Amino acid sequence: MAWLRRCGGFFMLCIAVMLAVPVTGHAETGAAGWLRYAAIRNPETLRRDQALPAGVVLLDRSPVPLSAEQELVRGVRSMLDRTLRIDDTLPEEDAFVLGTASEIEGALPQARAGTLQPESFSLSVVHAHGHAYWVIEGGDARGVLYGTFRLLAKMGTEQDLAMLHDSESPSAPIRWVNQWDNIDGSIERGYAGRSIFFDNGAVREDVSRTGEYARLLASVGIDGCTVNNVNASPKMLSPEMIGGLARIADEFRPWGVRLSISVALNSPQTLGGLSTFDPLNPQVIAWWQSRVDALYAQIPDFGGFVVKADSEGQPGPSQYGRTPADAANMLARMLKPHGGILLYRAFVYNHHLDWNDMKADRARAAYDIFHPLDGKFEDNVVVQIKYGPIDFQVREPVSPIFAGLRKTSEAIELQVTQEYTGQAHHAVFLIPLWKESLDFDLHADNRSTTVASIVEGKAFHHALGGFVGVANVGLDANWMGHPLSMANLYGFGRLAWNPELTSAAIAEEWTRLTFSNNPEVASTVDGILLHSWHAYEGYTGSLGIGTLTDILHAHYGPGIESAERNGWGQWFRADHQGVGMDRTVATGTGYIGQYPPEVAKRYESLATMPDSLLLFFHHVPWNYRLHNGQTVIQYTYNAHYAGAEEAAQFMTDWKRLDGLIDDERYQKVLDLLIYQSGHAVVWRDAVCNWAKSMSGIPDDRGRVGHYPDRIEAENMKLTGYTVVDVTPPETASGAKGVVCEGQASCMAETVFHGASGWYDLGVEYFDYRSGDSTFRVFLNQQLIGEWTADNTLPAERMNGDTSSRKTLDGIPLRTGDTIRIEGTPDGNEPAPLDYIAVDRIVSRTDKAAGSNSPDAAQTKH
Repeated sequence: MAWLRRCGGFFMLCIAVMLAVPVTGHAETGAAGWLRYAAIRNPETLRRDQALPAGVVLLDRSPVPLSAEQELVRGVRSMLDRTLRIDDTLPEEDAFVLGTASEIEGALPQARAGTLQPESFSLSVVHAHGHAYWVIEGGDARGVLYGTFRLLAKMGTEQDLAMLHDSESPSAPIRWVNQWDNIDGSIERGYAGRSIFFDNGAVREDVSRTGEYARLLASVGIDGCTVNNVNASPKMLSPEMIGGLARIADEFRPWGVRLSISVALNSPQTLGGLSTFDPLNPQVIAWWQSRVDALYAQIPDFGGFVVKADSEGQPGPSQYGRTPADAANMLARMLKPHGGILLYRAFVYNHHLDWNDMKADRARAAYDIFHPLDGKFEDNVVVQIKYGPIDFQVREPVSPIFAGLRKTSEAIELQVTQEYTGQAHHAVFLIPLWKESLDFDLHADNRSTTVASIVEGKAFHHALGGFVGVANVGLDANWMGHPLSMANLYGFGRLAWNPELTSAAIAEEWTRLTFSNNPEVASTVDGILLHSWHAYEGYTGSLGIGTLTDILHAHYGPGIESAERNGWGQWFRADHQGVGMDRTVATGTGYIGQYPPEVAKRYESLATMPDSLLLFFHHVPWNYRLHNGQTVIQYTYNAHYAGAEEAAQFMTDWKRLDGLIDDERYQKVLDLLIYQSGHAVVWRDAVCNWAKSMSGIPDDRGRVGHYPDRIEAENMKLTGYTVVDVTPPETASGAKGVVCEGQASCMAETVFHGASGWYDLGVEYFDYRSGDSTFRVFLNQQLIGEWTADNTLPAERMNGDTSSRKTLDGIPLRTGDTIRIEGTPDGNEPAPLDYIAVDRIVSRTDKAAGSNSPDAAQTKH
């Protein structure tokens, strides 16, 4: 274990430390998520918990309350090493008592504290008959389950339970996750392995992991899951698939999670063999009715449908001159008798826009299409709206359609899966981003109307509404790919339950439940999480310009120009004079006019325009001065360098936790943070060099384009390697790299001309999704590092998606040393290299005991 490796000769001292401080060196995969129920070791907590009851009474033994009982027994056993006795009736001793409000009233009249709404719960200690009864009371069965999970979370975060008296209600009825799983088992924008639901065109034979997923969802109050891609296969409605879906629903049901599916509107034609899918055609209506009846026959608690139509090639009602309301209402009427709902995505736009048209604006689409339909939807239709008007960018303004639907229920769509925000390779805690959107006040009707109040149904008195998170968990052990990405799934559930929670509170809860209550762990992980979004925004795309990612392919690495001069409408219209979209009413696309007057006035004027969104709303010169006094171009440089430095600091901060977190998860996160710190430099350099080339204005601090510690691979002595151009050019240092093609192996070497000293040696290479090239690094004739390029990055060519860095720490270099890299290709991956970075270490305290001269230390490596 990590602590033992560091003990060296101080064995007895380490044993003493081990006995005094809990060590968490055992392996954990992350599969338990935040439901680890780690042993509570705080002595003060243990003493307080001596008063916990020894038994539990469940007043309703239906499936959902039974899950609550089993979870309570499981959690107490794991955290406190005690097994609760299950009683059939109220015992003559202290006990946990679980039941709905009416059941509790019958068994313990003293516990009644008021009426509980569905899914709500209260926690209290009731003294009766000389005993203390810990009461978990639910407004319904789900409420009992949610209350049990909340009590266990309080125990797991070592909160004081002496004065337990809490009551909570969910913010809105819709708290769903969407899975973009395909029936072949792949997941669109899934970064954690294959689907837990589907494989090879059918529902998986073993669906037990779907039950574990439902348990995680229920623990944070999520009550619905759409299991398939919004780009839906018509086969989702086939009899065989419905039978498979019923098996998933059986796994969901004990956890109070309702199953729903995405449907393709052309299914009557492609699956049913009809000549049309016109939503007003009687034959089409009859076909849909037969499918709805079949679903409810096998899944009585089926939740409903999600529809993506007339968007990005998905067929829709416009083909027949019909509106989204026509299509939504047709399906909603069939679902309504069963309690089902219809979620219709507002992500409807023309992706063949004319970029030459200065009035064309993708951001306008949702409002232009759905605002005229307000009040025309059935009352079980909910319009599902992305938080911003474009597409899950690192920063966007709130979509104006939230204020534009006064008579229609709305749900906000948030993306947990990090499509444009690092794809589970970068740690990006998205809750602060979501909080900014939810807390934003649209001032509709000249009164306070936050986005949260609108989607909760409070602002405009909607019957439904709520929160949808695109989650995309996969078969990987830790569900989301990156252990820290699980904080986004947890945070989505907590915000959907209570959008008034702070980002800091959510981060602390998750960290304590997922890793440890150790103050050092909590403060370090919380710090990384809470700074990660701004850091990522800093080194990718600041001032509201977007992430500047490659929108035409992977949506991951830098691909700046990919957003311009095409039909997708994610333009920022950069040229030599300036940058940004003019969306003003006065001279631009008029998009700002879609907001209520108070907000529109703020965005229309540069004097009141917040810098953070400047380039989303205005086209300005590169030398335009922000409110903070910096020019746009200099802020671009400064933000990208600061963001990359902060990403490197995350790696340094995490290293302090060695020995305080189990080895497996510690190393997994460390490896990812090391990768992120290197990729942040790729992003920094790509955007800054592009901006310098576009504007013609140099960095006033002389950083951009000047890398004195960098040795380009194309300038090294090459054996077998060939120099090639990289596209786009800013995604490789010097716009070139080298590849080993047609050779068993290749070499690149250089002579070190710097001053003798200790150095960190960074090797920048390209790691394709397929192929596992190997690299070996030699100092003179001494092997000092080797690795395999086996990361799962989303591209098959040299660019910003695949650029990676391997750093060899603490290398003693002397003037005249030879550094040689040997690359061995594998498959289609030609062991490609970009450059090496030789970074001087000013001081190295861990080598202070010996000579600081590389001549003295050379034999140690």
